[in-house]
Amino acid sequence: MKLWGGRFKEGTHELLETFNASIGFDQNLVLYDIEGSLAHGEMLMKIGILTEDEYSRIQKGLLEILSAAEKGELVFEIKHEDIHMNVEVLLVEKIGDLGKKLHTGRSRNDQVALDFKLYTLEQSRKIQKRLIELMQVILTLSESHVDTIMPGYTHLQRAQPIRLAFHLMAYFQMLKRDFERYSDLIDRMNVLPLGSGALAGVNYPSDREFLKERLGFAAISENAMDAVSDRDFAIEFGSAGAILMMHLSRFAEELILWSSSEFKFIEMSDRFTTGSSIMPQKKNPDAAELVRGKTGRVYGNLMGILTVMKGLPLAYNKDMQEDKEGVFDTADTVNMCVAVFTEMLKETTFLKANMEKAAKQGFLNATDLADYLVKKGLPFRSAHEVVGKLVGFAIENQMVLESLPLEQLKAACDLFESDVYQAIDLIQVIENKVSYGGTSKAAVVKSIENGKAYLNR
Repeated sequence: MKLWGGRFKEGTHELLETFNASIGFDQNLVLYDIEGSLAHGEMLMKIGILTEDEYSRIQKGLLEILSAAEKGELVFEIKHEDIHMNVEVLLVEKIGDLGKKLHTGRSRNDQVALDFKLYTLEQSRKIQKRLIELMQVILTLSESHVDTIMPGYTHLQRAQPIRLAFHLMAYFQMLKRDFERYSDLIDRMNVLPLGSGALAGVNYPSDREFLKERLGFAAISENAMDAVSDRDFAIEFGSAGAILMMHLSRFAEELILWSSSEFKFIEMSDRFTTGSSIMPQKKNPDAAELVRGKTGRVYGNLMGILTVMKGLPLAYNKDMQEDKEGVFDTADTVNMCVAVFTEMLKETTFLKANMEKAAKQGFLNATDLADYLVKKGLPFRSAHEVVGKLVGFAIENQMVLESLPLEQLKAACDLFESDVYQAIDLIQVIENKVSYGGTSKAAVVKSIENGKAYLNR
């Protein structure tokens, strides 16, 4: 008989047995379920529902189950539906009917909310640790490439010269926001649901303050109905993962482009690339491509849980069994992608000469040529037109702006003087960006220092 089967006259249809069960995936929560049960049992002892001897026997049984779980020795049965009832059945098998007393003062509804939160909290902190490792790699690379010059792009067209460190630190800022998103999520998620019962509270003086401290939560849920039906934390976890994967995917896309013969800005390590089964010359950036591709599955997981939750009345509904697989997959995918990306980036070689050569082409100093005229008193829109015509002339004659003779420049605008060549020198163009947060050396060095301080706080 099912643990809940007292009022039923017929057994569960074999199709529903399979359809209804979640043990195939929620066994991932076994360690958290046992952790919650240990705390709950200790609380029941504290309020007099269990004697010290009873709790001692329950604790011993749970710890034996925990040990077997950590060794991968547990066998779960589909007929017991989920991880909560599987653990309870295992406990009863070990210590007899005493094991049935453990469920006093709780429901599977608040039990699963607890287990799921404990899992998601741990995964959020784990991802944060991986983010710190990746951010550290970016800082190290940035320090090494403060003086490496490359083209900056808009619309994937060469726009202005920048420092490679400046470009890399843009991703540091993205990852910093990702880290803080997980911190915000942890703060909101860190609320104990256990003690809410099925939806209305329980008929026992549960010491929820004790449970909060025992399980490491920062606060206690204020409304039992909300506590058991809330999956905002799972949705936010999916959202934080999706945004992080979007950032990794953008970075991966650039590395893929930069590794191509058309750019040849980087050389990826053999250890993170693969070959072709037919073309011997190929070196494919598969690791970066997989990061880019796996972003789609994380997006899909987020849309899945949003769709599951969008029409549910309060409180718990069986639909919510569909909340976990996507979150488990997102946790596994994000953790793996950040880990792989970190090691891949660590072993990537940046081809400085090729980057600098590209920065000298494409009229990346055109804006500074216009600004030169502005500083001489010409309105920016007029200066823009003058320089645009000079760029057109240079293209037609296969020249660059700095190779145009002074006479040619003066013919376009009499404000040009011989100091113009210094103003549009590649390094000077970069150093002209004096605003805070720009690509000048001082600004980039300051950005790196700020990054170090952030990670060392």
